[in-house]
Amino acid sequence: MEPRLNYMTAAPDAFKAVLALEEFVTQKSGLDHRLLHLLKLRASHINSCAFCIDMHVKEARRAGLSEQWIALVPVWRDTPIYDARERALLAWTEALTNVAQTGAPAADFDGLKPHFSQDEIAKLTVAIGMINVWNRIAVGFRTQHPVDPVN
Repeated sequence: MEPRLNYMTAAPDAFKAVLALEEFVTQKSGLDHRLLHLLKLRASHINSCAFCIDMHVKEARRAGLSEQWIALVPVWRDTPIYDARERALLAWTEALTNVAQTGAPAADFDGLKPHFSQDEIAKLTVAIGMINVWNRIAVGFRTQHPVDPVN
């Protein structure tokens, strides 16, 4: 599959703006990086973004998250390894990533309240929007992930 466009050179100002929001989410928001890995992986799976899945799996591994925790993200409802806080975030991530179909149900939003402050809910929602922006850029422009050597 050939890339359609190099968005970084085609619109450098737009790329810088997206990077600035990414920097806020990952470095300045104060959000738990484990939660950021979780929502980035789940949204990227839903959006079938190979580039982002490849990148975020590698980042999660480097952060010390277990192979099982990483691998079971797409089937989180069927495994006990995610705690109630992670499950609430996964449900919200799915609801917002599929917002045209879900309408962001009250039950998913309300599920966040026992686990997160309003500040965290707002920032997690921005983070979900952020990964969805990256997914749409990478999928839309057919950004290719690196191919690791086969052992």
